[in-house]
Parts: sequence; C-alpha cells; structure tokens
Amino acid sequence: MHLRRLPTVLVPLLLLATACGGEGSDKTTSASGKELDKVTLTLNWYPYGEHAPFYYGKQQKIYEKHGIDLQIRAGQGSQKTVQATAAGQTDFGWADTPAVLAGVDQGVKVKSLGVFLQTTPASVQFFADKGIDKPSDIKGKTIAGTAGDALSKTFPVFLEKNGITESDVKIQNTDPAGKIAAVISGQTDALLGYASDQGPTMQNKAGKKVSYLRFSEHGLNFYSNGLIVGQRTVNSDPDLAQRMAQATSEAWAAAEQNPGPAVASMAGASGQLPPAKVLSEQFATTLTLLHTDATQGKAPGVNTDADWKKTIDLFAQVGMVRNAKPVSEYWDTSAAPKG
Repeated sequence: MHLRRLPTVLVPLLLLATACGGEGSDKTTSASGKELDKVTLTLNWYPYGEHAPFYYGKQQKIYEKHGIDLQIRAGQGSQKTVQATAAGQTDFGWADTPAVLAGVDQGVKVKSLGVFLQTTPASVQFFADKGIDKPSDIKGKTIAGTAGDALSKTFPVFLEKNGITESDVKIQNTDPAGKIAAVISGQTDALLGYASDQGPTMQNKAGKKVSYLRFSEHGLNFYSNGLIVGQRTVNSDPDLAQRMAQATSEAWAAAEQNPGPAVASMAGASGQLPPAKVLSEQFATTLTLLHTDATQGKAPGVNTDADWKKTIDLFAQVGMVRNAKPVSEYWDTSAAPKG
C-alpha cells in the first residue's frame, strides 16, 4: 500500500489536486443558519476503515457543532500530506508521525495537533497456516519490505528486542503495492505492514486467515497517525486549529462508541473504498490503537510528552531523524484536544 511509503529524503513539493484549502478558507452556512468555516482535511491515502471517524463526525454534525464545514479529501501518502499541509494547500492533514518527524527534521513547517493512533499497527503479517506464533518463528523466513520506509527502518529494532539477528531473516525489497501479492503468490512468507490496513485486505483477497506479530506486543511501540496543521494556520487562526482538534477528538470518541454506524457513514466516500467487511475489520483494529498506558481513559488524541519523546528517540536511533528537537517543535499543545 502506498500510504505507508516514507523515503528518508522528502522530494520536492507536489501539489495535491484534491487539496483546495488553506488560509482564507470560505465561509458556508448550515441548514440551521449557523456560519461555518469551510475546512479541508487531506487524508494519508484513499479512504479506508481507519478514516471512519471523520465521515461519522461529519454525518453526525460534530464538526458543524464546532463551526466547521468539513471537506474530506483523499491523499497520496503521508509524506505528500505533510508537505501540502505545511504549504497551506490543505487546512489540515492526517499523516503518519514518522513522516511528520522527517518533515520537521528537514525544515517543513508543520505540527501535530495530536496523535490518535498511539499504539503502532506495525506488524509482520502472514497467513495463519504458516505456523508462526512468536518472533523466533520468523527465522529463515522471507519477508516483503520496502527499503527506506518506517517499517523497514524499525524492523531491525524489533528483531533485536526479540533476540533475532538481521541475518536470521531475508528481506525482499518490494514496492508497497506489491507486498500483498508477494505473500499471496508465495514469493514471500510474510510482509511488513500495518494491522489496520494491509492485513484485512490480504485476508479478503486470499480468503485465508491472516495472523500478525505486532511490534507493540513484542517490545516496540511508537506513534502512528494523527492530525496535523501547517504552522501558518496555527499562527493565523489558532481558534480554528483548536476547534478542529476538539471536533476530531469528539468524532473519534463517538465512532468508538458506534463502530457499525461509523463504518456505514463511509458509503460512497471513494470509488476505491474497500468492501464493507474489510472496512469493519480495519476500523475494529484501529480502535485497539488509540492509547498507550499513559493515556488510557483520556479522550482520543490526547498525548503525553513522554510518549512523544520515545517516538522521537526511536526514529533518531534508526536515522530517520538526524537532528532531534524538543517535543514542542513537533506537537502544538496549545491547540491539542482536551480531556
């Protein structure tokens, strides 16, 4: 899947045709006569189950309650969403935290308003009949990975934490879009992917049960997707940033309580929308990722400095962040969700 591809060097900014927001967003009027800010949110990729809360929040008028007329746009990968958000081509973005860290490292003016997937969905994925039950079972296996992305960069740390050397496994460098096909065809035994994304899709395509070795269950966790904003938007309209962050937190809380209706609200979101069963499985897995031990019982999107620092330190360790900065350079607490 392209959404997770993350080169260590950002390419020149490419305009997102779907992103039409930015400073000076238009005003609209709700059916009840309330003035709303027309706001664009660009996703990390085409809509899939993880994105259900945004559609549900729009359908249930949670964003409207906060004075926002939300326009949801498909993205072309977290890296491009980070770039577009910083450039003001979209008001807000939904992107993987490693892409945010890499962008800030290279001078891109973007900040997180809160990471919502605080437990990484990073995992080794394989068909259940492979007989892989624990990390040591992947010794001698061939695994599809994509050179330079966050998964491939952190996989050696996962191996080390589980007493496995890099020479114990073979990584087959595979284009993101080809990893699922490599496993289904038997070219590889497993793939490096996200449990909330590729796994349900592969299971649906092959008609075979997919199992996982989740990094987070075997000694390695880091922040994943969250809400981001360009520094220029925070500076020019901090109230809008606060309202968007709070509305998004409330939308995720509502979707967590109503997963079926939340997934159903995505109907018609995209011509590339996965089947309903896949969407439901993707969102069910997503709901297991919302907190760390430090944020249990808190509202979705509420973060801690300590969790941020763990993620920053990890990506500095693996070379994706060359000049680690204080947490405040990545996360804007002034507009973050409350609760």
